Amino acid sequence: MIDQRIYEMFREIGQSLYTHTMISSHGGNLSIRLGDRVVIKRRGAMLGCLKPHDLIETRLDKNDSGVALASTELLVHRTVYLNTPALAICHCHPRTAIAYSLSRDEIVPIDNEASYLLKKVPVIYEEFASGTPQMANKVAEVLKNYKCIMLRGHGSFSTGQTLDEAFFWSSTLEEACQIMLFTKQVGEPFIEYRTNSENYGKF
Repeated sequence: MIDQRIYEMFREIGQSLYTHTMISSHGGNLSIRLGDRVVIKRRGAMLGCLKPHDLIETRLDKNDSGVALASTELLVHRTVYLNTPALAICHCHPRTAIAYSLSRDEIVPIDNEASYLLKKVPVIYEEFASGTPQMANKVAEVLKNYKCIMLRGHGSFSTGQTLDEAFFWSSTLEEACQIMLFTKQVGEPFIEYRTNSENYGKF
């Protein structure tokens, strides 16, 4: 039985992802690490309106009875936990960030908050981007050095010590991409206001 406090945390962040249009009805994923166990969304569950039975607890290092019901991206979450200090993962489909991922190898924010918090977000590519070992290894490797990454054409993966923190990095990325898009739509010359801004892409 999943602790009620854990369920409420998943439910609230899942609702936020959906209401902020960062996932479709059944898209995205959340998980947390509890020692040698993982709590993750059930396969096929709607992240925007989770019920208590939509959370699955399973082993971190090997399969047990819970694995049959767990998300198809369980392997990715396990691999990230085994290779980084993360205790929580937020995977979502932020629409503006996905659009930018289709033409860039990295997303370098221009707004103050995201410039300070994220510096830059690398865009990685994997042809079969749905829970494969290749995808899992690539995502985990890049998340060793970044809080948030983009998988081209698919979505973002962000980590934290809590689900709140992981969600924060994802929402910061999407806000930054929306600001970049709005700036292009305004069409006026960008006035640089950051010291050493030329180094932001080097982090």
